[in-house]
Amino acid sequence: MKIPPTNLVVLKKTRRQPEPGDIFAFQLEQMPDRYFFGRVVATDTKIGNVRDFEAVLIYLYHASSPSKTDIPSLAPTDLLVPPIGANRLPWTRGFFEVVRSGPNTAADLLPQHCFRDVRGWFFDEYGNRLPEAVEPVGVCGVAGIGAIDDNISKALGLPLKEDASSD
Repeated sequence: MKIPPTNLVVLKKTRRQPEPGDIFAFQLEQMPDRYFFGRVVATDTKIGNVRDFEAVLIYLYHASSPSKTDIPSLAPTDLLVPPIGANRLPWTRGFFEVVRSGPNTAADLLPQHCFRDVRGWFFDEYGNRLPEAVEPVGVCGVAGIGAIDDNISKALGLPLKEDASSD
């Protein structure tokens, strides 16, 4: 599978599957002196309602650090973008590097996750319909590396990478 061009930097490839409670670091080529962080919330979600596929629910945070081992406070009120349903490629391709593992606590998580589908309906991470939006509202679909990179880049005001191979 071809990986689109990204602002994300490859840190460390792994075959280890992400687990709930994992804290991971990621870095952008325009900010080589900063690491940003994310959290694995769940690995068994039905975001996007894709049959026989479990998406990895992740948070990406505003907080950053000059060192990937100096993890700042990571609060659910400080998300860079709404929660994302991801595939496992960001880890296997090395864009997300697990820097700490342990269980999530209630204080680490939003009380409700909400995703909007193409019809404008709202669902939780397990495909249960919600009567109304609960902020922050994510997209009801599975995001790959390209979409995750675009979301991060837009949130930080960075130019999006273009795929020159399609010219």
